Amino acid sequence: MESTGTMTFESTPLRRFVRRLSRLAKEPVLLASILVIFALLALFIIYPIVMVLIKSFTSVDHPGLQVYRTLLSSSYVRSSLYNSLSMGAAAALLSCAVGFLFAYAVTRTDIPFKGFFNFMAIVPIVSPPFLGAVSVLLLFGSNGLITSKLLGIYNYPIYGFKGLLFAQVVTFFPVAYLTLKGVLESISPTLEDAALDLGSSRLQVFGKVTLPLALPGIASALLVIFIESLADFGNPLVLAGSNYPTLSVQAYLQITGMYDLPGGAALSVVLLIPSITAFLLQKYWVEKRKYVTVTGKPTSTSIKSVSRGMKWVLFGLCVFVAGVVILFYGVIVAGAFAKLWGIDPSFTLRNFEYVWGVGKEAILDTLLIAGISTPISGLLGMAIAFLVVRKSFPGKKAMDFVSMLSFALPGTVVGIGYILAFNRKPFLLTGTLAILVLNFVFRYFPVGIQAGVATLRQVDSSIEEAAANLGAGTERTFAKVTLPLIAPAFFSALVFAFVRAMTAISAAVFLVSADWNLMTVQILNQVNSGRLGAAAAFSVVLIGIIVVAMAVIRVIVDKLLGIRYQARFQGGGFR
Repeated sequence: MESTGTMTFESTPLRRFVRRLSRLAKEPVLLASILVIFALLALFIIYPIVMVLIKSFTSVDHPGLQVYRTLLSSSYVRSSLYNSLSMGAAAALLSCAVGFLFAYAVTRTDIPFKGFFNFMAIVPIVSPPFLGAVSVLLLFGSNGLITSKLLGIYNYPIYGFKGLLFAQVVTFFPVAYLTLKGVLESISPTLEDAALDLGSSRLQVFGKVTLPLALPGIASALLVIFIESLADFGNPLVLAGSNYPTLSVQAYLQITGMYDLPGGAALSVVLLIPSITAFLLQKYWVEKRKYVTVTGKPTSTSIKSVSRGMKWVLFGLCVFVAGVVILFYGVIVAGAFAKLWGIDPSFTLRNFEYVWGVGKEAILDTLLIAGISTPISGLLGMAIAFLVVRKSFPGKKAMDFVSMLSFALPGTVVGIGYILAFNRKPFLLTGTLAILVLNFVFRYFPVGIQAGVATLRQVDSSIEEAAANLGAGTERTFAKVTLPLIAPAFFSALVFAFVRAMTAISAAVFLVSADWNLMTVQILNQVNSGRLGAAAAFSVVLIGIIVVAMAVIRVIVDKLLGIRYQARFQGGGFR
């Protein structure tokens, strides 16, 4: 009886909690790291959300739920909510359709120019998210290249649903492509070959083998793009117009135009609900529905799941999509060197001179902010990934959830939350460099976590255990063994963090000041002022900086972490 009682006590959650704490106490550096990370997550993710919630209920004129009742009684606000949800759904469906067909053509056929198509699908990722809106204006606006010059159509109704959807599909289909390309590559083609050998038609194989196995990836891509579309701020601000209001823009205008912080906070909360719902579905439902079809056994197959005719149909689709991407970015370059777009197309460098004169400080500020936030974001993401995968400690699931939660937060919510949270002592950061850096760090480090987790799960933990057995502590093992092994993921995290720090606007537009400005805000200001040539020149400079910086980051990571390759670890030794 006593023995049974003892076993029961030791197996209680409280006892397990105490044991894990006692183990942590033996590693003070690890314990301190966990506590510091929890404190940072609480301060820069949870606290701003709480402040938004509190502010939405504390209006002087409309306390409690009255703010929500007042706003939701407005037909304009209800239209904004409906427009945001319908645009998110439409953008997700179309982007996934284009991304899937593009990925299927690259992975399941032998079409020519695969490398080129892969490159064209990635290009929109390294550009400002609202660049699509600028391209749409240059192509289909009042002096648009296609509408007015080629078709002779003036005052084409580009503002609203059609224009915004077009811009978002071009902007977000690469997200679906990259996700679904990985999914399709993980499905062994021998399964499709076996089905064909058993007498199934190609259509039956696609419908009963390929598509069902890809459905979890498709669902994940749909939810991710839905979240991205809801959070999109730049494209709706430029293209939605007054006839097609969206929640992200209305929350911004509620604060900057009507000076109504409680109302803006309430609209942000309304926007937050579908975003969080989609995030929870993606993280806790879709991720559990994945199939493993790669066994590690050597296989050989020929690409025969697509007929010759369908192969060229898919090739034509890829050519069309690549052509649209080229057109979108080509028109930006053309607009940057045109004297007056749509009126005087002659070559000039005046737009770049204007950019340097007006935006020099913004360019330098953006580079400084991105340069500071990028390594912090990358290292923090890798550290959390290491803790989540390799360590056992109380609150691990909470750390994982809160860390990834920032991915689901619309930029508008984050921007308003940071204004409310860090506008008074002891956290008076408004208008400073620090608030912009912290915003970018905690907005984009989840990508590093995802990449790190995926890589660590493929690395045998015995390598790190060997280092520990040779006397290395947790921090030394992480720095000397784990981090070099996950260097490719680290590089991806750095690139993403830098690109987003250079191109983000939704949260940053609330946080810029007279002392610290960003290129994206300058581009948006030029668009709103009708200076499309200057906006295009700003965009060209921004993309050029990003491309050069990506190459520099790659060189730095190669030299510091030895990406090519981890030969010193292959023998099981530790240095």
